[in-house]
Amino acid sequence: MVIILVRNFKINDLSANISALVKKQLFSNLIIVASLTLFVKCLGFLKESVVASEFGLSQQLDTFYIAMLIPGFITTVFLGSFKTVFIPNYISEMRTGNNMGSFQSVGFLVVLGVSTLFLLFAVLITDVYVENFFAGHTEQYYHQVKMQFYIIAPCIIIWGLSSLVSGLLNINNEFKYSSLNTIFTPLVIIVCVLYFSSIFGSVLLAVGTLIGSTLNFLFLVFIAFKRKVIFFSKPDFKNPNAQIMFSQVPAKVSSGFLTGLTSVTDQFFAAQLAIGSIAALNYGQKMPAFITGLLIMTIGSVLLPHFSKKVVANREKAFEELYKLLKTLFIASCGIALVAILMSDYLVQLFFERNEFTSEDTKIVSSIQKITLLYAPFAICGMVLVNFLTSINKNAFMAWIALGSMLLNILLDYVGMKFYGVYGITIATTTIMVLRSLVLLKFTINQRSK
Repeated sequence: MVIILVRNFKINDLSANISALVKKQLFSNLIIVASLTLFVKCLGFLKESVVASEFGLSQQLDTFYIAMLIPGFITTVFLGSFKTVFIPNYISEMRTGNNMGSFQSVGFLVVLGVSTLFLLFAVLITDVYVENFFAGHTEQYYHQVKMQFYIIAPCIIIWGLSSLVSGLLNINNEFKYSSLNTIFTPLVIIVCVLYFSSIFGSVLLAVGTLIGSTLNFLFLVFIAFKRKVIFFSKPDFKNPNAQIMFSQVPAKVSSGFLTGLTSVTDQFFAAQLAIGSIAALNYGQKMPAFITGLLIMTIGSVLLPHFSKKVVANREKAFEELYKLLKTLFIASCGIALVAILMSDYLVQLFFERNEFTSEDTKIVSSIQKITLLYAPFAICGMVLVNFLTSINKNAFMAWIALGSMLLNILLDYVGMKFYGVYGITIATTTIMVLRSLVLLKFTINQRSK
């Protein structure tokens, strides 16, 4: 990707690309989403700092992250995947048909039905999953995981419905509201840690997550009805655009499932190491996630509906705009990642090192963070490519890429863990992210010639 994007790239090219973007509504939407996402991310980072000060790299955090795995995995695999398939086909319905209320009803019924089934399935398998995948721990450890999981589990339905409402707001250019949809969760968790730790005890983080997620959903629904974005009518599952959407769902879900396994695999191997390794892995990814998450959330919110509309109007111009955006983002994100790597030790010490989070914890987390930051530019450009390929319904190829990535990640995680412990797991993930982005870029270039 470095060679392809940087070849023949000059400062004048960067200036020209930025100038072209500034003149478009796309740029203003990106700025709105980026600014609000930055605010939410900063609040989230404050939450992480408060949690780190309270718990350090402890069993409390390890068990919370394990409890979050299945609900988070289900949300990413199906519910998040369905949203990305829903958006381009809903836009096609807006352009080619006049039955958006029916299409919305289909979307909400699917999300509600499937998320309920996944919730029941997750509750049924939790005992077997926890004790077999994370073997070798005490009964108290497993009990702590399960107690937190049962509190978090309803979030599967809440997150699914929130995701679809947020997608509808994005389609209607209501980005400022959809960008604020996760603001309540960090706020509630901070309040719980500071004032209610004695009341909620070991389930404090889980309770904060559930309350915050519920408030997020109610906020989105209120805005959606106020802006008249939601309007239902009799669902028509035989609608042509709905049929295309359903045909894309298996590939997109498979891709999301296999991609989501990367995080599960990493935490599975980290659990084989010393207590605190899962927490160290998660904290080492906080700063990179802050940087990439800010851009990826901005890109995902704005670019999927943008490219979906653009492809319908003029496919060739959509490709041209994609390549200009990739060049600009890659150069800019490389600069940001380099600065973050150089400041890694200082930043971890500044935000996390206090009370239970020791200087030794800082060294471990900072090293993981530096390795993770190496793939930040590739992750950002890769997400742009994923959004573009989703807008042209090329989800089957991405499913195959996800399968290859997952299998290679298992192999590299195992080898890396044996030789370098938690650092080896991080190196494996970085390698996978870089290779995946390069393959997606090559495939996208081939699609233009077709």
